[in-house]
Amino acid sequence: MGKIPCWVLSAFFLILSFFVIEIHGGQQAKVLGHFYNSKLKANSGIDKSLFQAKGHGIIKTTQKPHPQDGLKEEDRIVSLPGQPPVKFSQYGGYVTVNETAGRALYYYFVEAHHSKDSLPLLLWLNGGPGCSSLAYGAMQELGPFRVHSDGKTLYTNRFSWNHAANVLFLESPVGVGFSYSNTTSDYDKNGDRSTAAENYVFLVNWLERFPEYKNRDFYIAGESYAGHYVPQLAHTILYHNTKSNKTIINLKGILIGNAVINDETDQRGMYDFLASHAIISDQAANLLKQCDFSSNATIQSSECDAGSEEAEKDISYIDIYNIYAPSCFNSNLTALPKKASVVHFDPCSDNYVYAYLNRPEVQMALHANVTKLTHDWEPCSDVIRKWNDSPSTVIPLLHEFFANGLRVWIFSGDIDGRVPVTSTKYSINKLNLPVKTVWHPWFLNGEVGGYTEVYKGDLTFATVREAGHQVPSYQPARALSLIKHFLDGTSLPDTKRYS
Repeated sequence: MGKIPCWVLSAFFLILSFFVIEIHGGQQAKVLGHFYNSKLKANSGIDKSLFQAKGHGIIKTTQKPHPQDGLKEEDRIVSLPGQPPVKFSQYGGYVTVNETAGRALYYYFVEAHHSKDSLPLLLWLNGGPGCSSLAYGAMQELGPFRVHSDGKTLYTNRFSWNHAANVLFLESPVGVGFSYSNTTSDYDKNGDRSTAAENYVFLVNWLERFPEYKNRDFYIAGESYAGHYVPQLAHTILYHNTKSNKTIINLKGILIGNAVINDETDQRGMYDFLASHAIISDQAANLLKQCDFSSNATIQSSECDAGSEEAEKDISYIDIYNIYAPSCFNSNLTALPKKASVVHFDPCSDNYVYAYLNRPEVQMALHANVTKLTHDWEPCSDVIRKWNDSPSTVIPLLHEFFANGLRVWIFSGDIDGRVPVTSTKYSINKLNLPVKTVWHPWFLNGEVGGYTEVYKGDLTFATVREAGHQVPSYQPARALSLIKHFLDGTSLPDTKRYS
């Protein structure tokens, strides 16, 4: 066989890289659906038991932080490749959460554009389970940069949430993004409880590394399956604060978007939304009424199975995470960046981020320990292949937060079909809270930004108009307004005049 010309090899690897990018794009749009399907099976092996009482589900962890001297400056990111100039500081690196096993979680932190010494600390968690907060939260939603279509350069997100807070992005559990363990068996031990426990250990140690934030007002936010992560981490923080009889972490509130809250209402609300938006047929909707989505269901009727099968077929033609979003028809990177717009989200963004975060110089700048990776960095990992526990509801935790005076906001992009506004409304109704401020529109720049209702117990529910599952991706200005009002503890503007 003759020697293959170099230009043929180069072309082959170029085509292969485009193919790899394409098959990795859009994973977050699949992970939650696959997890739900496996969790609903009677033999899933996932513990779905509920939170019964204060302290339930807590995995006992040491509160004593590891030595962190000098690590903050080592984590300082001078500049990311292809980054526009900025005036705020950014950091990235690892925090060890278990020295014996060699488990470490990766974080990316951006200080606020202004008033960093007084603005609160906000932790952002993406869901999945198994999806990267760096890939989605930081690079496609609320971080300071977005990735150009060349996969090499960045542009400014002028609606970044570090205009309102110092923002910390965490990749968890181990096996997600750049987070890793030196003990291979750890990747089969993930679940809700262990994730909450290790996120807590991460925070205690991170605050030792960044002591200026130890007493700062602290908030946790996230979307999708972070509807589990966020409340369970908050629950863990409250438990340790109470047990220690002191404020270890100064938690003030939580914010969750298009969030998995209660399995039964989440599933029912999804199918009702799809039917009301002419995505599934009336026949499928009627069949799905025979489904039992309660936590004690062991087998579904043939009518339910038939309805589910038809619904899955109908939604396969669209992006269920934004039912009106355009498709990505060309996943190839471009030699030069296409004209980019923060307010018009590019449906191929997953591909650009995948290419960017797999560049060696980017991983080096982020202080990602690439020697620990046995394959390409992935936006979503397969940690759910063995997920040990996932309670069927987190509603008891929300009641606990009300009793402890925490601010709780739930928001919903109103064109998400996976965890739609109907699911969230059904779940909130399960709380049985009296209404404090009735349903009404809220405004931004003279237009309706969404609708909101406030309940006694310090719960605010807000929709974000024309936003999909990843609200800050599709409506960045409205999302920034939302987070500012949440952190300030002020109501969303209810007149055009004050928007």
